[in-house]
Amino acid sequence: MDAPKSQNLTWHAGHLTRDDRTRIYGHRGATLWFTGLSGSGKSTVARKVELALADRNHHVYTLDGDNVRHGLCRDLGFSPADRTENIRRIGEVCKLFTDAGTLTLAAFVSPYRSDRDAVRALMPAGDFIEVYVAADLSVCEARDPKGLYQQARAGKIGEFTGISAPYEAPEQPEITLRTDQEDVDASAARVLAYLEAHGHVPKR
Repeated sequence: MDAPKSQNLTWHAGHLTRDDRTRIYGHRGATLWFTGLSGSGKSTVARKVELALADRNHHVYTLDGDNVRHGLCRDLGFSPADRTENIRRIGEVCKLFTDAGTLTLAAFVSPYRSDRDAVRALMPAGDFIEVYVAADLSVCEARDPKGLYQQARAGKIGEFTGISAPYEAPEQPEITLRTDQEDVDASAARVLAYLEAHGHVPKR
């Protein structure tokens, strides 16, 4: 991890600890990192999980790739360097949200394995849960909710993951969802089951 440019910095701890926040919210903070090709269903599943957790009165928030690029990462494009910086910034936000006791659902293509591993390294063991949202490229293209694949095939969008830019699938994700073989409710249920089984949220 690179050192900050600014000197003479001191990390200031608050009066509330992680244990305090777990007690207050009734669950542990964590980052669920949904990665996969465009159209694989990352945001769709994350939103379904968000609703289910909110229904349990849990503190939950979804960070979506397009939304973040409207503000925090509005100065970044899609070159390899910009993609890495995009994920670095989001990872730091997730680290803070998780420390604050939030169940943070991060839905980003995040095509490079090293970038995702760098986010994992920011957090204590167990706080980062990699969710591989897997679907065949042909299925993602057939869905193409934003018409991006069609534009990429026509050469109107450069450096598009899966077409003109690589995607490095997770090697050992905590959760793998085959969204080309199961519906969104089944995928969301498996994420919730993982959170319950690993003590992040109480069992129902």
